[in-house]
Amino acid sequence: MAGATAPRRSRITPEREAELYGAVLDLLREVGYDALTMDAVAARTRSSKATLYRQWGGKAELVVNAIRHDKPVEIGDIDTGSLRGDLHALTSRDDDCVMEQNSALMRGVAMALHQNPDLRQAFREQVVEPEMTEFRRVLDRAVERGEIRADCPALDFLVHMMVGGFATRTLLEDQPPTRAFLSSYIDAVILPALGVPTTS
Repeated sequence: MAGATAPRRSRITPEREAELYGAVLDLLREVGYDALTMDAVAARTRSSKATLYRQWGGKAELVVNAIRHDKPVEIGDIDTGSLRGDLHALTSRDDDCVMEQNSALMRGVAMALHQNPDLRQAFREQVVEPEMTEFRRVLDRAVERGEIRADCPALDFLVHMMVGGFATRTLLEDQPPTRAFLSSYIDAVILPALGVPTTS
């Protein structure tokens, strides 16, 4: 995949690329992954389908790149001096409206991940694995500061806990995730599991 990616992208400006990604995410929220077509993206963005295929190779890569582009803040670059501060900073980077949009977006992708191996592979390589690496940087700093024991059994499950809190609120409570909810969740669930005090 890496070899095929290199020659693409040369004729699209960053502004145009951002516009295309925004349109893809809008369509994804509106119709879901399976009903999203390259024809629809081309029509929405006034592009030719041939250009889209030449730049991204296919729908899976285009969608995953759009999702990745929508995450401009690198998790590992957040460094407040404490794990609690880092996790709260992470959840406060988006307002409640954006969180609700992101929740709808992930619902549109979740089922498709199970049914489309190409999407699952691209999503894992370009979103999941990089974010796992970024979270590991945050945790490594916390271990170095002495906030978490290096042998804490919950260390390997931080991402599972974060994603679980974000993804399941709508399922269980019919409410979108919010800053207030995630802030409480961090203090009540994640930090105690890691053995970290919930006060600054």
